[in-house]
Amino acid sequence: MPRCLPAGDGAVLAELRSLDETLALFQALGQRPAGVEDVVPAARTLLVLFRPSALSARDVAGWLRRTAAALAAAPAGAAGASPAASDARLVEIPVRYEGEDLDEVAERLGLTRAELIERHTGSDYLAAFAGFAPGFVYLAGGDPCFHGIPRRAAPRVRVPAGSVAVAGDFSAVYPSDSPGGWQLLGVTPWRMWDMERAEPALVRPGFRVRFRDLEAAGVAYSLPGDNGRPPAATVPSMGLAAVAAPSACFDVLSAGPQTLVQDLGRPGLTGMGVSLSGALDRGALRAANRIVGNPADAPVLENALGGLRLVCRGRAVVAITGAQAEIRLTTAVGVRLPAAAGRPLALDEGDELRIGTPGAGVRCYVAVRGGWDVAPVLGSCATDTLAGIGPAPLRAGDRLRVGTAPGGARPGAVLTGAASPPPLPRRGELVVLDIVLGPRSDWFSPAALDLLIHQEWTVTPQSDRVGMRLAGTEPLTRSRQGELPSEGTVAGAIQVPAGGQPVLFLADHPLTGGYPVIGAVVARDLDRAAQIPVGARLRFRPIGPFKEILP
Repeated sequence: MPRCLPAGDGAVLAELRSLDETLALFQALGQRPAGVEDVVPAARTLLVLFRPSALSARDVAGWLRRTAAALAAAPAGAAGASPAASDARLVEIPVRYEGEDLDEVAERLGLTRAELIERHTGSDYLAAFAGFAPGFVYLAGGDPCFHGIPRRAAPRVRVPAGSVAVAGDFSAVYPSDSPGGWQLLGVTPWRMWDMERAEPALVRPGFRVRFRDLEAAGVAYSLPGDNGRPPAATVPSMGLAAVAAPSACFDVLSAGPQTLVQDLGRPGLTGMGVSLSGALDRGALRAANRIVGNPADAPVLENALGGLRLVCRGRAVVAITGAQAEIRLTTAVGVRLPAAAGRPLALDEGDELRIGTPGAGVRCYVAVRGGWDVAPVLGSCATDTLAGIGPAPLRAGDRLRVGTAPGGARPGAVLTGAASPPPLPRRGELVVLDIVLGPRSDWFSPAALDLLIHQEWTVTPQSDRVGMRLAGTEPLTRSRQGELPSEGTVAGAIQVPAGGQPVLFLADHPLTGGYPVIGAVVARDLDRAAQIPVGARLRFRPIGPFKEILP
């Protein structure tokens, strides 16, 4: 039977004995109970995301155990099987073996560089499951010498797109520039994920993969349909550049440090390695849309740290929510008009809207009646900064068109009387976040758990939409050593790399990860977590003890 562990207040992690057992249970789950939103398979676990309003963690654990019992009692082969590896599509990936960790891994294995390359290219791999980012597929098999290679003690802030890497029992290729802790052996010129291809993912679960040494082959590999484009994966532009003006649009004079288009994200695409993403402060997004009469999921602008300046072309109604910042509205002839966050603002031709540096919080959300007219990618207008999916960050000179999203308000009407936003954290202030301990709290000593709860953690400048990197006086130490096979993660997860300084995952977190998660912030505190500035201090408050979810 699977061991079921809490992974936040809306997720259960089912732990199994092997990859084969995990994939068999995943295939056997069939129709999901109402309230189960997604299931993420990994090396030896299934992460089940659910709505607490519809199901309890015990309900989810019971469903998993009943399915596992039925699977164990079924005749061999009754649950279905994957195609034989020899029948699966083979993808050959050329590699320049010049990775930063190549010599260190060779030394660890007692091999020369040439022997390591020969072994890495000498076997087929099975694409087992997707995770971490779109196009990132865990490749099982290969030469047994690579099994058990540990991750780096601290993940790199940036691993280049196309990097070929090993960790645990898997090999993989990073599809985009991203953080990562795997050992880097080389780089491929091929794009693992390309939205301009008919099939964006070069490798999908069930495929076979074989690596080829570019230097030894002495031939040029070409990928049909790639047209010689470079491998670097950047966030594509989605129509924000200047276009002929519609009835209403906005010119971007300044985008500030970062302004992105966001909505409520991309649910249900984890099978492609695509996580939810979306607005960090989802309550602020909904509030902004409500004020101007839009649907709750209409796209908005998410501006970090102010500095956004927009000029209206035509007439429009906007609203700004989120961080506490000065809002300035000036006419074309320089007359300052009354303006404030949390209320509708009517703009005429030539009016300039400006957001100042927040005094509290981090991110402001700008909604316009009708929504921003941005082409969706995979069903959403959200910008996923880790995956490189969605509209490009705004730049000075862009022109934003106003859409025609259907709204709940009458044409020309605005919603007033919005509630005052709750106080937001400031730099240097102490913020307390409630957490659920698990799923890997038992990987840490009682002293480390006590330290997690009672020590203050400072938000460092390395924080972004992927996660907040935290620093404490004393690092968290494990009681259990060794590598943790990659497993699904949730927004709010507190992951602890080997260095002991935790990372609090936010909306653009990787779909799977290989460092233990000691706890997860409860859903009701995630919006507030998104507004915690660099330099603020955190304390974590468990809502109960860590324990396995029993029948």
